[in-house]
Amino acid sequence: MNILMAHNFYQQPGGEDQSFGAEAGVIESNGHQVIRHTVHNEVIERIGSAQAAMFTVWNSSSARTIARLIERNKVNIAHFQNTFPLISPAAYYAAQRKGATVIQSLRNYRLICANALLFRQGQICESCVGRAVPWAGIQKACYRGSRAGSAVVGTMLSSHRLLGTYQQQVDIYIAVSEFVKQKYVQAGFNPEQIVVKPNFVTPDPGMGQGSGQYALFVGRLSEEKGVATLLRAWATVGRHLPLRIVGDGPLEPAVQEATKQSSIEWLGRKSPQEVYDLMGQASVVVVPSEWYEPFGRVVVEAFAKGTPVIATSTGGITELVEHGRTGLLYPPGDAAALVQQVEWLCNHPESLAAMRYEARREYEAKYTAERNYQMLMDIYQLAIERNKERRK
Repeated sequence: MNILMAHNFYQQPGGEDQSFGAEAGVIESNGHQVIRHTVHNEVIERIGSAQAAMFTVWNSSSARTIARLIERNKVNIAHFQNTFPLISPAAYYAAQRKGATVIQSLRNYRLICANALLFRQGQICESCVGRAVPWAGIQKACYRGSRAGSAVVGTMLSSHRLLGTYQQQVDIYIAVSEFVKQKYVQAGFNPEQIVVKPNFVTPDPGMGQGSGQYALFVGRLSEEKGVATLLRAWATVGRHLPLRIVGDGPLEPAVQEATKQSSIEWLGRKSPQEVYDLMGQASVVVVPSEWYEPFGRVVVEAFAKGTPVIATSTGGITELVEHGRTGLLYPPGDAAALVQQVEWLCNHPESLAAMRYEARREYEAKYTAERNYQMLMDIYQLAIERNKERRK
């Protein structure tokens, strides 16, 4: 099978970029030809904001490139990981015209929310879910604090809803969690068009020892990631368990200030291998997200190292962490509840040891490359059959 894997990289590297690489790699390692087509948001600085705005809605140049790649390589499947903003939905039309089956991964809420987060001003926001035109997102400047930028995203969403692009030009959507699927269904997408397949971790990093006696946070230092709540909690619980923070982002000043407490250490950005090493030695990984985390890649990375997770009971995370078995859950934004969970874990070392074993078992059962590859092949076959039916 020949698969075109297309992805628009963000300026800030993240989990979506890692997942793109992992899926392309596992398909290739199983004998299929993978044609990678990638663009990077750094191009926007060269082409200018006006041209980028046009490309966001409809990029004819990108569509022609996709068409050539499909024709030249006899592509069966065109799998789009992220088309925003430079590939654009025009690529779906090009792929369909060339006879390829079209698949779109849903790793965020981009097709139903201007900022892709369903989160605004420190709280969950669903004002635009199910709306033909995302007026609230435009008025509130949800995309990067810019009304002009939000208007461009809003135009893309409303135009392609009107054209029927999302319903007619994509054969199958792959949601990373049942939660993400249901949000898209709530927004009007056909539930029969969406299947669920989780992210995975490859190569297997191996189980760690958990002997470091510290908690670990890994992620973007931003409001929706719950960093402020994390810092409030550690002002209290730090006496029981030190915290190490990996990542960068807009809340760096607050994190820097918090390091004046001897219990908090900020390590900045680290390589994937360095992160795995830190995870393997950590007593627990903390995921305090306050938005609807679509999946929580850091959770399954922690599980791969045999490290339990304390996380918020929101979004796709609740499908990953089983309270009392592979970790602990608490209400988002509740620093006192987070303190309670950390203290409970510190006071029950036998439960912590059992959770390490169960976390690793969970990874082996659900999030390996081997299992994910078979799921992906089943989805591809389903999409091909759907595409054939539609073309009759």
